[in-house]
Amino acid sequence: MTAITAAPSSDWPEDALRLNAICPYYTMFPLDFPLQQLAASPGTSRVLDPFCGRGTTLYAARLAGLPSVGIDINPVAAAIAQAKLIQVTPGAVVRLARQILDGGMRGEVPEGEFWQWCFEHETLRELVTLREALLEMTTPTAAMLRAVMLGILHGPRNKNLPSYLSNQMPRTYASKPAYAVKFWTKRDMEPARVPALEVIERRAKRLLDAAPLAHSGKVYLGDSVKTLGGLRQKFDLVVTSPPYYGMRTYVADQWLRSWFLGGPPEVPYGTYGQIARQPNQEAFIQALGEVWAAVARCCRQGARLAIRFGALPSARTDPEQMLLASVKASKAGWAVKEVRQAGTPTKRNRQAEQFGKAGSAIDEIDLVAELTGLPR
Repeated sequence: MTAITAAPSSDWPEDALRLNAICPYYTMFPLDFPLQQLAASPGTSRVLDPFCGRGTTLYAARLAGLPSVGIDINPVAAAIAQAKLIQVTPGAVVRLARQILDGGMRGEVPEGEFWQWCFEHETLRELVTLREALLEMTTPTAAMLRAVMLGILHGPRNKNLPSYLSNQMPRTYASKPAYAVKFWTKRDMEPARVPALEVIERRAKRLLDAAPLAHSGKVYLGDSVKTLGGLRQKFDLVVTSPPYYGMRTYVADQWLRSWFLGGPPEVPYGTYGQIARQPNQEAFIQALGEVWAAVARCCRQGARLAIRFGALPSARTDPEQMLLASVKASKAGWAVKEVRQAGTPTKRNRQAEQFGKAGSAIDEIDLVAELTGLPR
């Protein structure tokens, strides 16, 4: 199988791209980045993203008619990315949600001031019921409903029909409980009743009515190096964007979505498994190099590796030198063909933008390499 087309996003109807925005997740690069790489690799038969985040590379492969594989250590990212590979109707998603809610209350409602202020009582009961039921389900429809729920879980309060279940909150990350309660109480902002099924119905129809045809693929939840070691498929295009050095807040910033996927009802501050938790730059470079080596062992000779990379303003690092050093450290036969500036990330759309108070965003780079040697 080879690519059908890799047209830029501007050539696609807006409706066909909506599923790619099913849930915000701040490690996203623009859809046009993987589409450009697909256009530059017309013979591609299978696509890989070892740090898939919310699955933008996988959705680009879907648009191009190609199978793809994504890997991510964060359950929230993996759940969102999985939806990018699923073909279901909005009616099927709504029927499943209605079936769950009609089955009666399930699970235990979390206690505490945060939960009382974040969700209206009946809305929270519906949310807990959907959470408990979906924890036991593995069907594609359940996976899509789970991703839809992650996307509507929290966000701003609308003047018209509600789009989110929570009280006022950012879309991209969940506010910490103490800050959120202080914000709501200071403004006397009590949560409004938001019927979950109505929001699910509107969101599912918007996302899925014109979704493009899905192709085969899979998302793995886990460590990239360990997961790649167990894959039998061979890839000829890899498009990815690894965590920036020092970026360790993926789980804490997504704590409410993590709870919906079975996590604890409070903020988990651990960084277990995250590549950016390395103690220094040298260790981080080595860890990235191990990923590029594992990727090479899953690729055909001549495979293309495209990486978008940047830096946190507070990290005081040179992303180009760091990324080049990691490719060299891999000793995997990757020959760097090009390094170019990718510009400053769009506001609220990139990792570094989450730290705006720490300084101005740093220009990102795109590195393209070709597998010319024999990986060890």
